[in-house]
Amino acid sequence: MSLDRRFYFIFGQTNKISSKTMNQTRMKVLFTIVALLATLNVVSKDLFPDGTPVPEWFRNHSLTNPDKLGKAYNVLSYGVANDSTIMQTEKIQAVIDLVSKEGGGVVVIPKGIFSSGSLFFKPNTHLHLEEGAVLKGSNDISDFAILPTRMEGQNIMYFAALVNADKVDGFTITGKGTIDGNGLRYWKSFWLRRRFNPRCTNLDEMRPRLVFISNSKDVEVSGVRLVNSPFWTTHLYKCENVKLLNLYIFAPEEPIKAPSSDAIDIDVCSNVLVKNCYISVNDDGVVLKGGKGPWADTDENNGSNKNIIIEDNTYGFCHSAFTCGSESVHNHNVIFRRSKIDNARRVFQLKMRPDTPQNYNYITLDDISGNADIFIDINPWTQFFDLKGEKGIKMSYADHITMKNIDLKCSEFFNVRDSEQYKLSNFTFENMKIEAKKKTEIKEDVINSFKAKNVVINGVEL
Repeated sequence: MSLDRRFYFIFGQTNKISSKTMNQTRMKVLFTIVALLATLNVVSKDLFPDGTPVPEWFRNHSLTNPDKLGKAYNVLSYGVANDSTIMQTEKIQAVIDLVSKEGGGVVVIPKGIFSSGSLFFKPNTHLHLEEGAVLKGSNDISDFAILPTRMEGQNIMYFAALVNADKVDGFTITGKGTIDGNGLRYWKSFWLRRRFNPRCTNLDEMRPRLVFISNSKDVEVSGVRLVNSPFWTTHLYKCENVKLLNLYIFAPEEPIKAPSSDAIDIDVCSNVLVKNCYISVNDDGVVLKGGKGPWADTDENNGSNKNIIIEDNTYGFCHSAFTCGSESVHNHNVIFRRSKIDNARRVFQLKMRPDTPQNYNYITLDDISGNADIFIDINPWTQFFDLKGEKGIKMSYADHITMKNIDLKCSEFFNVRDSEQYKLSNFTFENMKIEAKKKTEIKEDVINSFKAKNVVINGVEL
């Protein structure tokens, strides 16, 4: 059948269409087909580093509409006062409990400042913060419950976060409002304790996280501002299918440092998308956790992070834009791409613990630009390690690590130390343009099977 006849069957009126119109229509259809094929080709090439296809789920970036999640429960209608001077933990929690009892819906925080201690969301409940709304954490640690939880790669009794959701499939936090950890008092107390006892650990100073979501599937946190956390900002533990979209995450580096204020801690999770976020904190930006200790790989509370995509984000000051460790067992199929870096200490860091068997594999960094002190940092991480009576270090591995399409200004490009405690293999550097203040020496002998293609450092090709 001729192409014109095919058009007849498509449009049903060939004899009424002029030759000019037919040609225009034909061209439109052909362009549509070409565009579609190009799109399919791009999609077909969107693979995880181990070669498996990236599921369509990762390409759906539409935001959840809270109006479609059930009845809206504005807290002002249920006894909560628009008064920043009073603590309203019990009253806000009562609204959450009511929503759960009535079958589910959305807890709405309206414009204003609402102070609270730890809150616990339940199945079929959601949180929405309207523009101008602030859910502000108490600066009194006694307003936060002590309970079994997950912290620093171990399951322990510790303080709940400000916002908690455990076994809440489909949980969402949406809106243009702010969750403010009110961390100043905690930060000052931490640094005072550190002056008094330089050996004090992060857990010695009592302080809550901002958001903790655990044992949950199909989670979305989008649009909100997450600021001034006393401890880690957003902690995901044993979650699956999580999207963190369009977030503003901030904790200060000065004048008072916000210690251990990691922006996003991904801990034993699979299928996580972090997209279109601004991140600036006084610790790591996006960090993969999973467990620590000599037997970490056999503890059922620990595990791998798999299928993680971190893309289209902007990083201000942070200790590292993307980190594996320090409490981490296995990270597999991770993509960190299309990111802009401004004033980070490091772009990419692998923290290698001597007391934990670690395996970081199939990780790709792609299309990174900006400036940082160090581009890649791989060194032994000995802070607070404990072999628990075991003799000898635990061997760790990092392999199939690819870094490509990098345009970066830095003080130091390659800070990688050889060590008997880990083995590095199958590293690929490709299409890199680096300006480094310090003389850069890439010690290829510390990496088994190192490949470099079109890598230019200070105008000289490697």
